[in-house]
Amino acid sequence: MYGNPEQVLREIIFTLNSFKFSMHQLLVSDIRIYPVKSLGGISLSHARVLSRGLAYDRRWMLVDDQNLFMTQRDYPGLALFKTSFGSNGILIRYADSSIEIPFTVHGQTTIPARVWNDDVEVMEPDTAYSRWFSQILSKPCKLVWFPDHHRRAVDPFYALHNDQVSLADGFPFLLTGQSSLDELNRQLKEPIPMNRFRPNIVFRGGLAFQEDQWHYFQIGECRFAAVKPCARCVTITVDQETGIKGMEPLRTLSAFRMKNNKVYFGQNLLVLNEGEISVGQEIIIEKDNFY
Repeated sequence: MYGNPEQVLREIIFTLNSFKFSMHQLLVSDIRIYPVKSLGGISLSHARVLSRGLAYDRRWMLVDDQNLFMTQRDYPGLALFKTSFGSNGILIRYADSSIEIPFTVHGQTTIPARVWNDDVEVMEPDTAYSRWFSQILSKPCKLVWFPDHHRRAVDPFYALHNDQVSLADGFPFLLTGQSSLDELNRQLKEPIPMNRFRPNIVFRGGLAFQEDQWHYFQIGECRFAAVKPCARCVTITVDQETGIKGMEPLRTLSAFRMKNNKVYFGQNLLVLNEGEISVGQEIIIEKDNFY
């Protein structure tokens, strides 16, 4: 008469949460890409959503003399490299110096590199770019590009359909909620901006950390799946304006957002279909949205 007990429970949970969330419309408030991994980001009004991430997001990275990826975890000063769109590519500025790198590279020999446990084939298009970074960082390094046709698989435990990722840590997209940051800032002595968390999609509205419970949702033309809460590291302690590493907000987050010895903030996403998203679009949570 009443149907499957598990389904009935899901219906009750969905109804209760729909009522709770109905007064809190969820709207995309910011879209960001990070063309070079661990360098500054670019805020956009709209973006093309591709299976391996937003267009131009983390297609470049710096590697050391062992061809191992470099990030703000070990080199917090990377935050001081600011990026923007130039006339023919990505403009990168450091203090009064700048270079412009192309959106894509053709006809270059590939070299092996490593991102976490993944071996990838990348290209070093111009040693002049590498020298520019090496001189500023006082460390030998290369600026390399990850071609769109090269493959790097998402962890199969979380993948839905043989999903791919570019040079992001592990997933094509990261979503965070403004209400979640507001709750964190209420517990901090000094508030921090969202750029500490380096998200691709930020939304406003709703309750703090409600994104923890999402599964499938729609933004514009695109249907997303939240597949794994994002475990945070020391990168979030780096001030993105000064490049100085501190203790917060990791210390405060660990007091109320720790599970299995990991601290979580935000949701890692996969996309089920490519398309375009824009700031101001509503996030539509699907009925089957709670784990």
